[in-house]
Amino acid sequence: MATSQPSKKHARRKYLLILVFVFLAGILFAGLFNAGLTATNEMAFCTSCHSMKVNLEEYKETPHYKNTSGVRATCSDCHVPKAFGPKMVAKVMAYKDVLHEILGTIDTKEKYEQHRWEMASRVWAKMKANDSRECRSCHAYDQMDLSEQDRSARKRHGRAPDEGKTCIDCHKGLAHEEPDEPEEEERSDG
Repeated sequence: MATSQPSKKHARRKYLLILVFVFLAGILFAGLFNAGLTATNEMAFCTSCHSMKVNLEEYKETPHYKNTSGVRATCSDCHVPKAFGPKMVAKVMAYKDVLHEILGTIDTKEKYEQHRWEMASRVWAKMKANDSRECRSCHAYDQMDLSEQDRSARKRHGRAPDEGKTCIDCHKGLAHEEPDEPEEEERSDG
C-alpha cells in the first residue's frame, strides 16, 4: 500500500502539469489568433494586393476616408462584422479574394473592372441580407438628428425603417465607385 501513495501523487502532479500546459497553450493560441485577426483587419493588409489598390484610391476620395470630423472608417469597419461568428465567416470568405488575386482573375485593373459588377453585387446582397449590419456600427436611424439633414435625406431616413429599407438600398457607390450594370447578354455570358 505504501507504494501506491507516491504513484497517485505522481499521477496527480502529472495531470496538473498537463492541465497547466493546456491552459497556457490555450492562452498562447488565443493571443496569436487575436493578433492574426487584428493584423488582417489593418488597412495596409487589406490593400496590399494589387487589385485592392483600385478600391483604396476610390476610398480615399470619400467621406469615409477624409471628412470634417476626422473620423475614418477603414476596410474592416465596413467589411468585417464585429461579432465573432459572422467575423469568422467573413474571414473565410475573404480567402476567395486572395485566391483570385493569386490565380490572376483580378490581378490587373482591367481584369478587376471586368469582375467589378459581380463582386459589388455580392457585397450589396450580403449587406441587404444582414440589414447593413456593419454600416449600423456607426450609423443608426434612432441616433440620427434628422433636423440637421437636408430635406431629401430627412424624408428618406425618416421613413426608411418603416419601409424595410437598409443603408445599401440608397448608398451604393458611397465608398467605392458604383460599377455600371452590364448589358443583359453580358451578364448571362460572364
